[in-house]
Amino acid sequence: MHIGACRLILYLPDSHSLKDKRRVARSITARIRNKFNVTVAEDADNDLRQRLDLLVCAASNDGSHAIEMLAEVADFVEEARPDLEVLDYQVELISGV
Repeated sequence: MHIGACRLILYLPDSHSLKDKRRVARSITARIRNKFNVTVAEDADNDLRQRLDLLVCAASNDGSHAIEMLAEVADFVEEARPDLEVLDYQVELISGV
């Protein structure tokens, strides 16, 4: 069993309040969950209105498949939400679980 974890760091230029940020966070996490069947949670920087850190986790029998799926999630976010800017994303694979 392999577990892939991806940390997406997003910039929300149109977010003027924490309420705007929460709306975007709920929308994008629901879309990611529905499309990819992965776990998504908001990570750090809860008090910054224009920065959203998401943690995406996927489990797979094949490590390369988990990494590929997480890269597709990052691409999906860029394509589905052009109003958001992906500042960075990091992928880590935990094998042998």
